[in-house]
Amino acid sequence: MSAPTTSPPAPPPARAKRRIGDVLFRGSTQVAAGIILVALAGVAIFLTAEGIPALRADAAHLAGESTFLAYAWPLLFGTLLAAFIALLIATPLAIGVALAISHYAPRRLANLVGYVIDLLAAVPSVVYGLWGANVLGPAMVPVYRWLSEHLGFLPLFAGPASGGGRTMLTAGLVLAIMALPIITAICREIFSQTPRLHEEAALALGATRWEMIRMAVFPYSRSGIVSAVMLGLGRALGETMAVALVLSAFRIVSWDLVSGTAPSTIAANIALSFPEATGVGVNVLIATGLVLFVITFAVNFSARMIVARSEKGLVR
Repeated sequence: MSAPTTSPPAPPPARAKRRIGDVLFRGSTQVAAGIILVALAGVAIFLTAEGIPALRADAAHLAGESTFLAYAWPLLFGTLLAAFIALLIATPLAIGVALAISHYAPRRLANLVGYVIDLLAAVPSVVYGLWGANVLGPAMVPVYRWLSEHLGFLPLFAGPASGGGRTMLTAGLVLAIMALPIITAICREIFSQTPRLHEEAALALGATRWEMIRMAVFPYSRSGIVSAVMLGLGRALGETMAVALVLSAFRIVSWDLVSGTAPSTIAANIALSFPEATGVGVNVLIATGLVLFVITFAVNFSARMIVARSEKGLVR
């Protein structure tokens, strides 16, 4: 009986030839990513090394405060308050504009509104600051007086109302306009990516346009909306010149939104105080910059994680 014949082993699959262009492009992207990480690490190391002496600074370099925490807390409070006001105003407005562009407005009008919103991101922050200090602030003075007279029993409007409109509420309005393009652009893209079958199924079951958006668009876009708001928060936290031009530099903790004596922000305080700072005073300002760096990095990192999770869900 003859032995069974065995077929020769199959040859190994040929390895795809790597083109020189692909190799160069891959290497250049990796180098670019590495440069970003090195730059970020360099900024963090610089801020940490230069900010450490501020922890041992005396009252002469801390505007009379005994510790750095007592010096930085009012500035951190003003930063968070201004950013919160900005998000409180910008978020519903941005979502409404994004819905109008993606689901309500005619296509030509939607494209025009989208272009205008995108152009707002190209306006320099110093222009927003000048407009807020010289146009928006004086125009809001009658509103501030009315709020102080009729709602003065609330800590937010205790007053006295500012005569020039340079208030925390004005700063929040300016920051809201500056954060509006970021939130609107992301929400618009997320809303437009809602599966068409989901929307048509809701409408076929008798839902109105608003019910369709509430039941089909919002659940699908929830993580995208959160990420857009957090990216807008990062813009509001780090804004410098617009706030510096609108607010005066007071290191106080106050909830009053219509008074001229308003808390300053970290970025605005650095911009206004740095030209006159010397010695340890410079380290104190750098240390406050480190605090702002950590907060902004945490906000943007969280937003990126939410965006990545949202994109993964869209792929699935």
